[in-house]
Amino acid sequence: MTQAMNNTHAVIVGLGKTGLSCARYFHARGRPFKVIDSRFSPPSLAEFETEFPGQQIELGGFSQQSLLQAGEIVLSPGISLQTPEIAHAISQGVPVTGDIDIFSREVTAPVIAVTGSNGKSTVVTLVAEMARQMGIRVAVGGNLDGRASMPALDLLHSGERDLYVLELSSFQLETTSSLNAEIAVILNLSEDHLDRYASMQDYAAAKQRIYKGARQVLINRNDPASEPWETAAGQHWSYGFDQAAGDHDYGLSLKDGDSWLMRGSNHLMKVRELALVGRHNVSNALAALALGHAVGIPDAAMVTTLREFSGLPHRCQLLRNLRGVDYFNDSKGTNVGATLVAIESVAERTRGELILIAGGIGKDADFSPLLPALEQYVKRVVLIGRDADKLARLIGSRADIMRATSMEEAVAEAASSALSGDAVLLSPACASFDMFKDFAHRGRVFAAAVEALT
Repeated sequence: MTQAMNNTHAVIVGLGKTGLSCARYFHARGRPFKVIDSRFSPPSLAEFETEFPGQQIELGGFSQQSLLQAGEIVLSPGISLQTPEIAHAISQGVPVTGDIDIFSREVTAPVIAVTGSNGKSTVVTLVAEMARQMGIRVAVGGNLDGRASMPALDLLHSGERDLYVLELSSFQLETTSSLNAEIAVILNLSEDHLDRYASMQDYAAAKQRIYKGARQVLINRNDPASEPWETAAGQHWSYGFDQAAGDHDYGLSLKDGDSWLMRGSNHLMKVRELALVGRHNVSNALAALALGHAVGIPDAAMVTTLREFSGLPHRCQLLRNLRGVDYFNDSKGTNVGATLVAIESVAERTRGELILIAGGIGKDADFSPLLPALEQYVKRVVLIGRDADKLARLIGSRADIMRATSMEEAVAEAASSALSGDAVLLSPACASFDMFKDFAHRGRVFAAAVEALT
């Protein structure tokens, strides 16, 4: 018998937004807990000390003794299960969980669960807006950023809800044993977070945990990684760019020269009526329709949303046109797959060529899939951040390369390279933490630099 089995207090590891929400959860239920963080000044420290004066907290390292004495370790998503102190505690029998797992034990309303390498935030926001069109009391959260979102456990205190829509990262799913969602989907899978996972197989395995206990499963017919590895009980739906086979499957079909979004043989709306642009957003729209239909949202409300919703900040967001040059903010493009989609989407809308601003923390990714798109659409790449050299070596002579030491300098270099009809695109294919607080901060700095151009 380990020491942990004799203790009932939880040890919350990590004091960011998720860790703070876990502290609120345990405090509200009168359950003893301690918080530990390897940083001396974690991001939510001030809020924690204000809300919980006198509460136990250990900073500057992960105390092995504290972990071994825990009745349960509640791990924040930014901290890997492979962290030596965490791995040792697990080997000694200390149970480890996360906020999504705790949420799944408590929630009573249906949950729509969405993961994937790209498109999660757009799909989650679309479904939530569709629900609001019908007056459904919906809460959105999980990994989703923005003012309208919050960590999953905070959602439990946000008033009575009819529906929860969660964006889930692979990091959150690592500690989720049985989500039991009403419907779950892996939208797609492309190389990402290989600084955390030993292989794409390990990354995919984390994503697959979203299907555990799901009553309905949605599959992307255009991405085999969306298929459940294990036989999943319940109803299976699908969506894809081809024509839908079943009455509750979604796809595309041609009619009188127009491409239509379809459910089975039902024509829902023309693709050109979507407020969102780009082929990837057609896929996102189909996914949102399928998820909404699975929880009973009528077609009319969903179609209205798709005609009105034009996109989220930092995701291929058109900021301005200056002297015939369009400036696009895709700071959310934190992996190669997202940047590929952004390049192709912007190229569809651009008469001239692209100037791409890229770079940051590459997360050990293979950047080579970018090369064909760079050769076809991009005349110049302005590189920033820690892994600029790695990108420069890969790009070689396929596009002109410029270097910048700040976002302001990068925007100035890009603007000087652009001719009327061209587009400047920030889509870094990298994480932002070497130069910025997060991708949203990076996007705001880019937007301010673009606005300052004269």
